[in-house]
Amino acid sequence: MAATVITMNLCIRNISFSEDVNAKPFPMPSFDIVSKLDHQTLDNVLNIARKEIVNRFDFRNSKTEINFNKKDLLISLLTEDDMRMNSIIDVIRSRMAKQNIDPTCLDAGKEVYASGNMVKKDVKVKEGIDKDTARKIIKDIKDSGLKVQAQLMDDQVRVTGKKIDELQKIISLVRQKSYELPVQFVNMK
Repeated sequence: MAATVITMNLCIRNISFSEDVNAKPFPMPSFDIVSKLDHQTLDNVLNIARKEIVNRFDFRNSKTEINFNKKDLLISLLTEDDMRMNSIIDVIRSRMAKQNIDPTCLDAGKEVYASGNMVKKDVKVKEGIDKDTARKIIKDIKDSGLKVQAQLMDDQVRVTGKKIDELQKIISLVRQKSYELPVQFVNMK
């Protein structure tokens, strides 16, 4: 019985807790701030808006067109007067809100008078965070005083920190601010 106790003690003493030098450290928690929208959902919104405009009484017998260029992210509107142009934009924005797309992603440019009595407007769809807005976001994050790092990566901002709680505070901080474009938070690691 004494012999078995001694061997067990020897086995316990031979266990070593050495650190592996080649082991990678755990990555710091991070997330990305992006501004993206689903192109197919936007196309569905524009199709629904077309159907609604065709059925409206104030658009009867009017020459109204809504075209969407998916490659350039450009919505071309063509109608007969300014009142109808404003109505079309209102219908598109209300449909976007119903489909959970933030209407602030639309950048309505100037109205251009096309041939005759027609009014044409090209509405640009904003996607991605431009450098000026990214600088504002990074400045707001740094001014918060939390121990996180923010960096610009192409058209998104990556935020890393040691604690997930601090990252969640940054998310709530960015949601409270208005940057004139919709922001989403993705890749929370």
